[in-house]
Amino acid sequence: MPELPEVETIKRVLEPQLFDRTIREVFLNRPEIIGYPSAELFQSGVTGARISGMDRRGKFLLICLGGKRIVLHLRMTGRLLLVPSGFPEEKHTHIVFSLNGKTELRFIDPRRFGRFWLIGNGEEDTKSGVHKLGPEPFDPALDGAYLQSSCGGRKRAVKECLLDQGVLAGIGNIYADEILFTSKIRPDRAANSLTAAEWKRLAETIPERLSYFIEKNAVAPAEYLAGNGTEYRNTPFLQVYGHEGAPCPHCGTPLRRVVIAGRSSVFCPHCQKAKKR
Repeated sequence: MPELPEVETIKRVLEPQLFDRTIREVFLNRPEIIGYPSAELFQSGVTGARISGMDRRGKFLLICLGGKRIVLHLRMTGRLLLVPSGFPEEKHTHIVFSLNGKTELRFIDPRRFGRFWLIGNGEEDTKSGVHKLGPEPFDPALDGAYLQSSCGGRKRAVKECLLDQGVLAGIGNIYADEILFTSKIRPDRAANSLTAAEWKRLAETIPERLSYFIEKNAVAPAEYLAGNGTEYRNTPFLQVYGHEGAPCPHCGTPLRRVVIAGRSSVFCPHCQKAKKR
C-alpha cells in the first residue's frame, strides 16, 4: 500500500499538471469505487469543475475543485496517471476524468479497494474517514509529550501505535520499521515501557525519516508515467524493511523478523534492544 511518502510524491507530480484544468466528462467503469455520494451524483458534481489544486491528508489525496473536493484513497494497488487522450487504456482502469488540453486522469486498481468521495462546498467530511485521522507527522504539535499521552499508557506494541491512523496520519508498515530502527526502539516493545526520552526521540525521528524518503522518492512527471505510477525510488534506501537476515547497516548483526498484529516487522536485535526487566 502506498504510504505517506508515496502519496506525497503522487501529489507533487500531478498537482502542477492538473492545476487549472477543467473536468469535461467522467467515465465510470466501476461505479462501486464511488464511496459517496451516488455514482451519478459524483459524475454530475465534478463535471465542469475546475481543478484549483491538490492536497494530502495522511494517505488520502484531495483534488480541490474550488469549494468542492474529491477525496480518494489508493488502498493496496490504486494508481493515478495523467495521460494524453488516446493513450492505451490499462486493464483495471475504473474511472477516467476527461480534461481539457486533450488529457485524461485515470485511476487503475487491480484489487478494486480504492475509493473516491465527493465532498460539497461547506460540507463536513464525515464519509471518507479523514475526520478520524490524527495529526500529520509534520505538525508542530507532534512531540514526545503528545505521543506519550496518546500511547504511553497502552500495553500494545509501539509499532501498532505508529500504525494507528487515529494517533498519527500516514505511517504504514514500511516506514514504521524504518522510523523505529533509526530511533533504536524495538518494534514489539510495549508502548507503556518507553521512557519520556524515547518518546521524544521517536517524535523527532518521524518527520526526519519521512522527509528523507519523500526526497528520495522525487521523480519527474515523464519518469512517473513511464513507470506507470508504481516505480517509487525508496527501495535502495530502506535500511531494515524487507531485509530479514541481512547484516544490520550499523552493527552487522543479522536483522530479525517478527510478526506484530499480523504484520511483518524487521529490526536489529542489537541496536533495538528489548526492555530490561
